[in-house]
Amino acid sequence: MTVDYHVHLEEGPYSFRWLERTSRALRHFHGNDEGVHHRSWIQTSHSLLSDRLEKGPYSAEWLDLYLKKAKERNLKEVGIVDHLYRFVETRDYFEHHMDLSDTELGRKQHRWLNQVMTERMADFVRFIESQKEKWANEGIVLKLGMEADFFPGCHDQLKALLDAYNWDYVIGSVHFIDGWGFDNPDAIDQFERYDLDALYARFFGIVEEAIRSNLFDFVAHLDNLKVFNFRPDERTLLPHYEKIAKALVETNTATEVNAGLFYRYPIKEMCPSDTFLTILANAGVKFTTSSDSHFPDDIGMYIGENTEKLRKLGIDQITTF
Repeated sequence: MTVDYHVHLEEGPYSFRWLERTSRALRHFHGNDEGVHHRSWIQTSHSLLSDRLEKGPYSAEWLDLYLKKAKERNLKEVGIVDHLYRFVETRDYFEHHMDLSDTELGRKQHRWLNQVMTERMADFVRFIESQKEKWANEGIVLKLGMEADFFPGCHDQLKALLDAYNWDYVIGSVHFIDGWGFDNPDAIDQFERYDLDALYARFFGIVEEAIRSNLFDFVAHLDNLKVFNFRPDERTLLPHYEKIAKALVETNTATEVNAGLFYRYPIKEMCPSDTFLTILANAGVKFTTSSDSHFPDDIGMYIGENTEKLRKLGIDQITTF
């Protein structure tokens, strides 16, 4: 079965780059991307984008584009998630765990948090639940999920936030090391301050803690620290890979093959890497498949290829929730 359990409706920060990417997605579906950028082309693009902005992230018209592309790519189940940091109810959680100090990094991250934390969780839940019947009528199961950032020692506070709603599944993810959001391109200079071997050891320690927290149905993009191509010789990471595989099996926690870094980031590699994936598969870890799309034209990206990759490793079942 072809599934995509890691799909986002929107993501900040809201910038002209975000506007351009949103406009490109809209043109993909509305046949207005012929490459001849005359006056009528920009007028139509402006109209589409204005309508999108007016209706906001939780509009049926926007989600319908995901449905259309999901059908084109023959997906049978789709899980829509949002990052926990998108919701104003989680401000205390992130302010407690992120570096928001009066430093260059802290000021950048404080500005970023204010730019992305714009929505209310109840609106997201209500909207996705309202669309499930429509998707079912089109032959696709729609699931409601949450992608929750894990920080060391956060268990009780995070559990309380997640327990507020009945999610179909919850994804755990690690995007921060000691308060630093390492996948933020505005903070890429922080990599130069670390010994990479020590940094990866710290990262995988947090990933293992997330797995063993038993808060998550699956833990996402297990090696996304490599996002900007900062990685030691991968042979030195093999003990970490083995340790993560052991934790996943012992806790009966799944993971994913995530295409996001492959088509959206400098590393141009799936998560996990082929070496990591083989270790996980040999250990008996359970997998689902994910595009990590943030726009409707990307839903289902490389799902078929990654499903086939799993099949070649002897994985004959995709985990669903």
